[in-house]
Amino acid sequence: MERRTFLKTGALAAAATSIAMPAIAQSMPEVKWRLTSSFPKQLDTIYGTAQQFAKFMSDATDGRFQVQTFSAGEIVPGLQALDAVSSGTVECAHTPTYFYIGKEPAFGLGTGIPFGLNARQQHSWWYFGGGEQIINEALAKFNAYSIPCGNSGCQMGGFFRKELKTVDDLKGLKFRIGGMGGAVLAKLGVVPTQIAPGDVYPALERGTIDAAEFVGPYDDEKLGFVKVAPYYYYPGWWEGGAMLHLVINQEQWNKLPKHYQAMVYHACEAANNWMLAKYDAVNPGGLRRLVGQGAQLRAFPQPIMEASLKAAEEYYAETSAKSELFKKGYDSMVAFRGENLLWWQVAELSYDAFMNRLKSR
Repeated sequence: MERRTFLKTGALAAAATSIAMPAIAQSMPEVKWRLTSSFPKQLDTIYGTAQQFAKFMSDATDGRFQVQTFSAGEIVPGLQALDAVSSGTVECAHTPTYFYIGKEPAFGLGTGIPFGLNARQQHSWWYFGGGEQIINEALAKFNAYSIPCGNSGCQMGGFFRKELKTVDDLKGLKFRIGGMGGAVLAKLGVVPTQIAPGDVYPALERGTIDAAEFVGPYDDEKLGFVKVAPYYYYPGWWEGGAMLHLVINQEQWNKLPKHYQAMVYHACEAANNWMLAKYDAVNPGGLRRLVGQGAQLRAFPQPIMEASLKAAEEYYAETSAKSELFKKGYDSMVAFRGENLLWWQVAELSYDAFMNRLKSR
């Protein structure tokens, strides 16, 4: 009796295994994507975020979903990442959408605009303030779809060869700055230039540009700007919380099984948290080292901040008149910012202000 029972259950188990294994294999197809980053490999936090995403996808699928990462210039230059995705040259890119405001002004909102949102607020606006729908509506015109995949937090204002004292000091200043910050500063006489990260140092060294901003102390130290431009300004009011994206070719996204799409989404969220946490961990030490190397910390003078805010608001009004999608996104962001700043003043800001006193104890 026991032997017959054993044989019966054993046969059922074998049959179940023979059915289940092919089903599992079919539900976990092999996928190989190429990812082009807008950043060089030496920037191990920004470029490293793309690598983290790739690792998360491989780990979650037992290696069946492979993402090969390429730094800027290996397949296409950093500022052409969206073009490579749109054309199908690569399946995806890790890039800030504000690099492409020349194609659609609303892309600036996807990364963050001058005097916009901080990192947490940007993330919240994306999921609960309409950001996701607005930016992906814009990307759909370019055969692409995006998911947030990283944030730098508030950035520094950059390295300047000369000290800034008044608004007049901005006139004629050749400044490497991306996104809408350059358009805003142009209203104050700045000559903005958008140069790929790997080309910034030589331009600053030769005097082709007078100033350059990038991210924050950790990356700025790697790029060596302090050697040729001693004045280090803050805050980077044009990037209060710069969001990066995994921009995916729409056909490639649609081809994925739903559970693979879910894995991509969660891998992006994990990479997003990794990047912000990494910057919060490494920027303090980077700032100390830069000061030790001769960086002279300067806050932007209040008149420059106020003039920049006024110029930004003028620019947004002009851009809203030209782009319905930008206006839709900007109005959404402003409403969201107003609500958030009210809450921030009550809790976050007051707590941070109190706790900041501890650094001197």
